[in-house]
Amino acid sequence: MSINSYISKKVCIITTDGRTLVGTLAAYDNTTNLVLQNTIERIIRTPDDAEPSAQVPLGLYLIRGENVCTIGLVDEALDDSINWAEVKGAVIGTTKH
Repeated sequence: MSINSYISKKVCIITTDGRTLVGTLAAYDNTTNLVLQNTIERIIRTPDDAEPSAQVPLGLYLIRGENVCTIGLVDEALDDSINWAEVKGAVIGTTKH
């Protein structure tokens, strides 16, 4: 499936430094620089952390292609049914080039 089919759809991006970003893909170029609209960053806390997980609104957001590890479509019905403040998990590590 081509990234072009993701335009105007909600996507989840994992960056090379382990960040999780969710937003609507507005544009991209041939070096995989991405422009997201209505972007949020999901900060998932570990199970031993008393603080709840968080979603930080970022709005219009540009991600440099060299920082994109993976991109995928979001099942919006499933995504909307999850209380992200209660989600706990392991930290995603960084990747090396």
